[in-house]
Amino acid sequence: MAERVTVQVKAGSSKGPLVEADADGGLVVYVRERAIEGAANDAVVRLVAAHFGVAPSRVSIRRGHTSKRKTLEVVV
Repeated sequence: MAERVTVQVKAGSSKGPLVEADADGGLVVYVRERAIEGAANDAVVRLVAAHFGVAPSRVSIRRGHTSKRKTLEVVV
């Protein structure tokens, strides 16, 4: 079963790595990696996978590869 999750990414954050729920039912993901050459996206995928208890290969970015607001698909 696949679940779509809306994620707000805070790249380069000293607060991260951290996943918090936001008021809209999505997630706010804080990562230390900067948004350079996909490093922050890779960190987001790994962190969301750990949050849901699945392998990183089961999480994919569906929308927002270059945006702070992303839609991820998690296969649980």
